[in-house]
Amino acid sequence: MNECKFCCTELRDVTVCKEGMTLLEHINLHLHCNEITAIVGPNGAGKTTLFRTLLGEMHYTGEIKQHIHKNEKKTHGPIIGYVPQHLNFDRTTPLTTLDLFTACMQKRPIWAKMNTSFREEVLKALKEVKLDYAIDRKIGLLSGGELQRVLLALALQPKPDLLLLDEPISGVDVNGQKLFYETVHDLKSKYHMAIVLITHEIEALEHICDQAVLLNKKVLAIGKPEEVREEAVNQKQLYVGGRIR
Repeated sequence: MNECKFCCTELRDVTVCKEGMTLLEHINLHLHCNEITAIVGPNGAGKTTLFRTLLGEMHYTGEIKQHIHKNEKKTHGPIIGYVPQHLNFDRTTPLTTLDLFTACMQKRPIWAKMNTSFREEVLKALKEVKLDYAIDRKIGLLSGGELQRVLLALALQPKPDLLLLDEPISGVDVNGQKLFYETVHDLKSKYHMAIVLITHEIEALEHICDQAVLLNKKVLAIGKPEEVREEAVNQKQLYVGGRIR
């Protein structure tokens, strides 16, 4: 096991069953800090189930263990950030980006008077994802890529030890995809967090991912992204046009 400088996560023989069906089977996986791991596999392979298990939403057998470096002082369990594939909401809502942060981060009505320090806190969070210009913009007017970066900024409050991205750029245009993943790479370098993303576009992400995992209820392959891509072809995991399907 590689030496991690901060908090990392290890899955040991993790199995998930529901209603008599095995969704994940004997998963052994180490999610290192300061690394981006891509999870790829065909539809129904258990990728989202893996995330739900890490988030504590699924019963499992086996062990999920957090390794904390001896120089790290923590008085709480690991913090997990999560960015969903989509945010379902009424596009005609008058709520702004600042309102969304208020609703998620503060225990008070969004119409209550806001102190200046909180606005500055939100502005700082948005700057990290190159979106400070959108603090007063209605969320219904944001592009798909902008909205995903807003969700990314929220997932970083507070800074997580493990950041989970569930197909975060699905339906986002090419420029939006590029900016999103550049931002993710910058965050990894700055905060040394473990980042795990579900994707079908493994080939497009080989330059930013440190490792990839080919999943189909079991771990079929793990290693460098280009190696896992080749293994997906060899195992006939329906690798078509740069996509794992």
